[in-house]
Amino acid sequence: MMANHIKEFSKNAHSYNAYTALQQEIANYLVSHIDSQPQNILDLGCGSGAVFKQISWSFEHFLGVDSAVKMCELHPKRENVKVVCERFESQALFEKNYDLIISSSALQWANDIESLIHKIAFTCKEGAFAIFTDKTFETIYEMSGLKRFLPNAQALTLLFETLFTCKVEIKTFRLYFEDNLSKFRYIKKSGVSGGEKRLSVAQTKALIQNYPHTYLEFEVLFVWGESKLNQIV
Repeated sequence: MMANHIKEFSKNAHSYNAYTALQQEIANYLVSHIDSQPQNILDLGCGSGAVFKQISWSFEHFLGVDSAVKMCELHPKRENVKVVCERFESQALFEKNYDLIISSSALQWANDIESLIHKIAFTCKEGAFAIFTDKTFETIYEMSGLKRFLPNAQALTLLFETLFTCKVEIKTFRLYFEDNLSKFRYIKKSGVSGGEKRLSVAQTKALIQNYPHTYLEFEVLFVWGESKLNQIV
């Protein structure tokens, strides 16, 4: 496993563009470390096309999957690019094989991430993944005592190394804000809380008043590798 590396964003993160900048940085890093040129690609949690826009090689077919209708509408389309609006855990997606299954900033929202990773390993030659882990918003969790709900990087690494011959890297990103209120507005608007209200009004006020940093932390597990389970020849 490579050493933890910090990438800092100095933009005002309450804006949509700054949130997009973080997602684009992650997608760019993920795609830039794919050494092969896979022809049949499945993108789980494709959003508006962060991964697709980073692919520089010609391919035969690209399938993007996302449950957000508005994101699917924004994703680029062409003759060999199809976008399906549904949950990326749908069993129908894994009834065929792919040269590459890729996912950037999405798998952490799976209902059963371990089961999903097993499905992926059985249906791809190669995988590339960027997953937000439980050290995202580390300071908030330490101050509030909330239970962490994102997956643990070390546990995921063990799972991936069982199913893939892979390279793993953990990177830490920092997103800077003008004030503490902007941080918590960002968390609410970005959806990174998992869509659930986890803090009471009193806890939120205390964090807004006492949060000690000018930034929020994000930890991302990157994985690239070949499946040990897929039997494509």
